[in-house]
Amino acid sequence: MIRAAFALLALATLAALDCRPAVAEIYRPWCAQYGSSNGDNGTNCGFISYEQCMMTARGAGAFCVQNPWYLQYGTGQRGSESTGLGDRPRKRDYR
Repeated sequence: MIRAAFALLALATLAALDCRPAVAEIYRPWCAQYGSSNGDNGTNCGFISYEQCMMTARGAGAFCVQNPWYLQYGTGQRGSESTGLGDRPRKRDYR
C-alpha cells in the first residue's frame, strides 16, 4: 500500500513538471490594428510584410502599423552580434 502511494505521488510529480525547452519570442514587423464602433479594438502582430498585413486589414476594417516591439527588439532570435560572430575580421592562418 505504501509503495503504491509513493508510486502515485512520484507519477503526479513527474506529470506536473514541464520539461519542454524555452522558446524565444519571435516578433513580426507589421501589426493590423482593428477598431469598431463598440470600442472592441484588437491588434494582430503576426505579419511578416506590409502587403500581407494589408491583405488582411482591407477586409476587416483595420489598418497596418509597424510593430514597436519588433523595432525595439528585432526578431527575438540571436544574431551574429550576440554570438560573437559579428563583422570582425577573421585571423589568418599563415602556415
